[in-house]
Amino acid sequence: MAGSNALEKTARVGYAARGIVYMLVGGLAVMAAVGAGGDTGGSRNALASLLDEPYGKALLAVIALGLLAFAVWREVAAVSDADRRGTSGKGLAIRGAHVISGIVYLSLAVYAAGLAFGWATGGGGSGDGGAQSWSAWLLAQPFGRWLLGLVGLAVAGVGVAFLGRAWKGDVTKHLHYAPEQRGWVVPLGRAGFAARGVVFLIIGGFLVVAAWQAQSSEARGLGGALRTLQEQPYGWVLLGLVAAGLFAFGVFGLVQAVYRRIDAPDMDDAAGDAKRAAQRGARKVS
Repeated sequence: MAGSNALEKTARVGYAARGIVYMLVGGLAVMAAVGAGGDTGGSRNALASLLDEPYGKALLAVIALGLLAFAVWREVAAVSDADRRGTSGKGLAIRGAHVISGIVYLSLAVYAAGLAFGWATGGGGSGDGGAQSWSAWLLAQPFGRWLLGLVGLAVAGVGVAFLGRAWKGDVTKHLHYAPEQRGWVVPLGRAGFAARGVVFLIIGGFLVVAAWQAQSSEARGLGGALRTLQEQPYGWVLLGLVAAGLFAFGVFGLVQAVYRRIDAPDMDDAAGDAKRAAQRGARKVS
């Protein structure tokens, strides 16, 4: 049970850290929408903005640990099927997406730690460098355009799923909270998933365009998606609404940190099962 309790605490710290990052991104984008400064550079630029704040490096170090915790939990939950997704096509797709999510948040944790300890520099740039870098790598592979196009369609599909969940899905499926809290928890979750759905659709669309034109420079990340909204007619309204939704998702992350049902596996039991499986395999080989 000790291993299980430790993993549960790890997961809760991770959800809180992810929530804080979304609150930073959304808050800065809201400020940009209303002309009060702010930024639409995405997660990395949002983290870099903390360098100018009192105790900013200490905050970044704490956030880095939290994001590392979230990355660990994503991988463990995906492998152990902690959320009972199952082995259907949909279940395996969700678990695979969580594996990728864990890798993304691990990268973000390393970046936050780099800012905290001086390994990385913040500020400047469009915030789309990461998306363009891995898009360029993928395009260089055999059938790279097709692969990148499929990735773009998959990302857009996730966006559609988020929008569907915001419209009529159960956004509090994994939460346990008092009935009187439903009046604000559900709208918070719906606003958050709706905003993420819009952002994922835009990112997926740009990836498809990058694949069609075989130009990695067309790829966009979170910051690019927000700037695209800002550049539209009445863009400040569109940006403000989506940014507010991202901030709401950040707050929803803090709610998840407290109220989410987390069925963490016991790591000692899991290690024992893995050891016994390896021993059975060795005996079969011999």
